[in-house]
Amino acid sequence: MINSQQSAPFTSQQSLAPKLTGLRYIPRWIGGVMCYMAFGLGGLLSSLTILPVLRYWPGSKQERIARVQRTVSLMFKGFVTMLSAAGVINVSTKNLHLLQRAQGHIVVANHPTLVDVVVLISLMPNAGCIVKQTLWRNPFIRGVLSNVGYIPNRSADLLLQDCKQVLKQDTNLVIFPEGTRTLVGNAINPFARGAANIALRTQTDILPVILHTDVTGLTKQQAWYQIPRQTINMSVEVGHSMRYQHYKVTQGNEAKIARQLTRDLQEFYLNNLSSPLDSHTDKKHKNELTQPN
Repeated sequence: MINSQQSAPFTSQQSLAPKLTGLRYIPRWIGGVMCYMAFGLGGLLSSLTILPVLRYWPGSKQERIARVQRTVSLMFKGFVTMLSAAGVINVSTKNLHLLQRAQGHIVVANHPTLVDVVVLISLMPNAGCIVKQTLWRNPFIRGVLSNVGYIPNRSADLLLQDCKQVLKQDTNLVIFPEGTRTLVGNAINPFARGAANIALRTQTDILPVILHTDVTGLTKQQAWYQIPRQTINMSVEVGHSMRYQHYKVTQGNEAKIARQLTRDLQEFYLNNLSSPLDSHTDKKHKNELTQPN
């Protein structure tokens, strides 16, 4: 289950979950696989039943999409609860109120596990994201994507137009600057400039979220059915908004400023993945890059 926002992130002094071996691992594996099966079937059934009803129920377009987003957030919260019950993952949060009250922000996060986007959206009632084109051909989640108003990853101009429209509706846009899950052995993968470009060109503030995990699991190098033998403790740590006004964009220097913002974001994550946001060792960096809401 997801602990309250008062929970502090785990520390290196806390003990890791025991590693299951032999017959003790079988119930964990069965429980984890059943969670994924329930997620897939639930996505398919909801896209054929409740989500279209909510999408076309009377109201403005923004109201209809907001209803679906809240429902998807609750569905994802149920999935995270199932994963927790199966012992796959345990989620704690810090400064969750900053995430839950955000409207029309670009929410950036590092990407250590397969379920990061599900965890984040389960904590936000008004979240959208950019989705790979291939997922729109997946029959289990295609209906969910179209009903909730997520954005397909297509050409740059069309993508930017879609992002502007979504952000104007007070939807938070979740972006992983790494582009894919963090490679095992890395703190983060090198950041791409997509999030910075969107923030600057849409004049949108960035809300950074740091995902701390204590054991390796659900990585890019593992198949979805390779359920971790140790429970992954994930701390979702929410920072303060990074104001786009801090970066002065003038005609002709957009690319240069986007590169600078990307470097600053990458340094911010490298620093904070080794210590909590409120660590005294990070105060100088935090003051330079973030401004309170």
